[in-house]
Formats: sequence, structure tokens, C-alpha cells
Amino acid sequence: MNIVLVGTQWGDEGKGKIIDLLSEDTDIIVRYQGGNNAGHTVIIGEEEFILHLIPSGILRPNKECFIGNGVVIDPKALLEEIQMLRDRNVDVGPHNLHISKSANVIMPYHKLTDRLREEEAIGRIGTTKRGIGPTYLDKAGRVGIRMVDLLSETQLTWKLKRNLKEINLILQKIYGEKGVSYDQLMEEYLEYGKKLQDYIKDTVSLLNFHINQKKNVLFEGAQGTMLDVDHGTYPFVTSSNTTAGGACTGTGVGPTKIDKVIGVMKAYTTRVGEGPFPTELEGEMADKLRNAGPIGEYGRSTGRPRRCGWLDMVVVRRSVLVNGLDSLAITRLDILDDLDKIYVCNKYKYKDTYIEDFPEELEILQNCTPVYEEVKGWKTPTAEIKEFTKLPQKALEYISKIEDLTGVPINILSVGPKRLQTIKK
Repeated sequence: MNIVLVGTQWGDEGKGKIIDLLSEDTDIIVRYQGGNNAGHTVIIGEEEFILHLIPSGILRPNKECFIGNGVVIDPKALLEEIQMLRDRNVDVGPHNLHISKSANVIMPYHKLTDRLREEEAIGRIGTTKRGIGPTYLDKAGRVGIRMVDLLSETQLTWKLKRNLKEINLILQKIYGEKGVSYDQLMEEYLEYGKKLQDYIKDTVSLLNFHINQKKNVLFEGAQGTMLDVDHGTYPFVTSSNTTAGGACTGTGVGPTKIDKVIGVMKAYTTRVGEGPFPTELEGEMADKLRNAGPIGEYGRSTGRPRRCGWLDMVVVRRSVLVNGLDSLAITRLDILDDLDKIYVCNKYKYKDTYIEDFPEELEILQNCTPVYEEVKGWKTPTAEIKEFTKLPQKALEYISKIEDLTGVPINILSVGPKRLQTIKK
């Protein structure tokens, strides 16, 4: 079976843990979009692994992992991640990690322009400043450097000279920066090519071959649905398609070969960076959610505190719609264990109008008011529970309410960050 796993909110839903869970019964795990701007966290026993580019399935033996053409890659960050895993006795090599020839490369000038744009007073989006957006911009502009170009001095030479002619003019004339050195970049990136050449492959042919051999494939994205460049809270989004359709364009696997789409959602809502967030909380309750549990709500890549709020079903229903979700996995239910009351937003109010469908107008999102339904808390620890039927009755009612409001069954429930703190229905 071939499964796409997507986040249903603004990312940070705990996809890494669910990927790790599903990879137990999977042969191949494929990353299809994003870059090293999002971290997937997996806790095995007392060990914590934070992965940024390599699929979480690498932590299980005898699995093959792919980084698809839809991903943008910082070669230096990738090599550091490979070395980090090897230092911790994880098997990583060209035999189990395959990198698309067509994946675009994050260059130093991408990170520089990302930082300079974020420092502008107007139009700040709240990126990680790791060059993701500018790299996708070059990709769409057909001037991107691909991983395969790092293997050819001829290709890299003419592409780099062409790009630096333009980017250095922008850096000097608009930002007052001195520009980027051609000789230094050529030497550095040809060296990355030598170190990664055995990993760089025709992943489209290889992946489709495995699918035709009836291997089970799990497709993972980096960010959540509401950060999709087409379907998210534009312009406060990432620069790629995080939704299920991105799994096809980001890997070269046809949509008829996808069997199931699973959505991951938190029992409440968080987001990092700028942009509208209708159910956002402030003050004591926001701090309570942010600092609850063993890992808290802080970005795994940047350490930035996440904005926290009540569960927004308008957002989740939109994710159900655009991803065609078959089932849901809920994470961090345990964070709500000690609350007397929990609130669920089922619609918005804008001026004198109630809205149940997710609005695409930024003005409405920024000025709407969430309409809440109150749910009684269960006031009972759930972190050690292993079966759905053993959950507190009020927790079961909360889960049932989510199923009713989405029309999608919940088959996986996480009650803690560790691998074993997971309940399967």
C-alpha cells in the first residue's frame, strides 16, 4: 500500500512520530517537498532524533529512504545530518538513501537574500531564513541549480556564472551588500558533489520500479496544509505544495498509484511565524499549552516559540477537502489532560456573517472571530494508556466530536512524544 501522510494545520503536528510509526510496516519512505526549514522529531526510548531532510524512516533498519525532486537541499546541512546519524550508530549510505538528480540546491545567495527580505519592515513573512523561498523562486524561474549539476563542472560553471551576474547586481544595488564570490562557491559545491555523488540518482525510475514490485511506500511532507503555497494562508506560507497532490509532483509518482491519504492533527492548534491565526490564545492559557509536556511547543529547527490556540475545525475541514483524507491521526492529546474546559472552533464570525468554510481572503482571516463550542475536560492522565477503550469517557467524546465535525475516522492517537505512547484503533 502507498500512503501519503500530511499535516492538517500549520505544521508541527507531530508528523515525524507518525511517520516513524507507519514506517514499521513500510518498505520505502519518501520526502516530497520542503527543505531543512522544518524538523521531524522521533523519540526512541531515551534517545531523541531531530531530522530535517532525511525521512524519519531511516531510524528503522532495512528501510530505503528517498529525497524527491520536490525537495530543496542544502548539501552542507544534508552531509551534517548524515554524519550526525552515523555518529549515533544509524545506518546511512547510498544503499538506503537516494537523492533525486532533479532536486534543487540551496545556495548561499538564497540564504542571504532570504535574510535580507525578512529584515525588511514591510512584507515580513517569518521564514527560517534558510533560503527555502528564494530557491523555489529560482526553480520556478528556470534558473535553479539541481543536485545533478554538482556532478558536472561544466554545468555548474555556466549556471553559477549566469545566476551570480544577476544576484550580485541585486545584492549590490538594492541591499548594499558586496556580493558573492564565484570561485569560492564553485570549489565548495563541486566538493559537495563529490561527497554526494553515490547518493544522487534517477529516483523517479527507481521509486516507480519499487512500486511496480509491490513495495509499500510512505510519502511525507515537511510542512502542514495551511502552509501550502496554493491552499494555505497566502502569502504567509511556504513556497511548495505541502498537500497530498505534492506527493505526486514532488516524486514523479502518478496519482493512480496512491492508495490512502492520512492526515495528522494536534488536539489543539499551533503555528510558527507571521500570518492569520483565528483561534490564537494569549496570556496564561497560551503559555500553559506552549510549555506543557516533555518537549513543549518550540520549533525543532529554530527554537522559536510556537503560537498556540484552541482546535480550529474550519482549518481541519479545509485540509480534509484539499487532501482527500481517508483517516486522521491525533497527536498531543495528553497536553489537554488537566484542563477543566476545552474549546473547539467550528465556524468564524466576520462582521454579521457566520463562516463555516475556510475563507481565502486574507482580510477576512485577519479580522474574523472564532465561534467556540465548549467541551468538558477529562482531568485524567492519558500518557500511559494503550487502548482506545481505556481512555477517559470525556476524551472519547472529544475524539468523537472531531470525527463528527470532519467526517473522517480517527485511527491513531498519540498521548506522548515517545514511540510507545501511541494508541492504534
